[in-house]
Amino acid sequence: MNDHNRAGGGPDAIDLRGEMRRAADSLGSPSHDPPGRAVTSDLSVDEGLLLHSIGWEAIDVVFGSSIVSIPPMVWTWGSGEITAASEAHNQAVRSAARHLGEQCSQVRGHGVVGVRVEVEVRRHHVDVELMGTAVRPVRGKDRSSVFVSDLSARDFTLLHNAGWGPIGLAFGASFVYAPRRSMGTTMRQSSQNVELTNFTEAMYAAREAGMEHMQRSALDMGAQGIVAVRVSEGPMWFANHAIGFTAWGTAVRLEADAHQYLRPEVVLPLDDAIVEFEAESLR
Repeated sequence: MNDHNRAGGGPDAIDLRGEMRRAADSLGSPSHDPPGRAVTSDLSVDEGLLLHSIGWEAIDVVFGSSIVSIPPMVWTWGSGEITAASEAHNQAVRSAARHLGEQCSQVRGHGVVGVRVEVEVRRHHVDVELMGTAVRPVRGKDRSSVFVSDLSARDFTLLHNAGWGPIGLAFGASFVYAPRRSMGTTMRQSSQNVELTNFTEAMYAAREAGMEHMQRSALDMGAQGIVAVRVSEGPMWFANHAIGFTAWGTAVRLEADAHQYLRPEVVLPLDDAIVEFEAESLR
């Protein structure tokens, strides 16, 4: 390096102080991703192309998890809803979705699609893990809030073209005691095929409460509906006298002035290796 390129030497000297200040400012404030930035995504190639067809792009794989404790002794025999367990489940999903949205914001995403929901209810805690791909418009600006959706990129594209948009993950859970049968009833029914009405009624009660919790979470987000709802139900493996019901889906809202009716397209796959019938049989 000659004297003219050193700090303080000649008209072409480098302003080291200015360069350091600009570097510090660049590290302290978000900047647009450089061209050719590598993308990490769990979407298929087809899903990535579909996103680009509507002007969106995948950014990064993001995670969100939460473990919430359940007070001891709540699974003992009782009646009605096990409120502590229901609240713990809903709090865990809410916290995990918030962590997922925070990671999405860190990578400058507008939302998360293809979220995989894994919930494990144990005797003393609820473990929720969410994973999906952060996405954003190719020419979009930063936004303060992001959406979380378990819709696939294909379903997200259809929803977008119809003028709708996802808001967040609606969820609800309820755990209900199945009342005990009396000893006399148990003995009389031991050799008969009868409906266990105590479990049937507990299942209906858990379903009604779980669906209500999910709908309430969607309304709190200002949604106009819930799509792609999934449910899980049945006795708890560690407490057979308790019935659990969980439901979750994507809360949506109309973003266009009016619903856009889509024209259905018929797709004929050309890679079907299974021959359903012989062509000669059509003669």
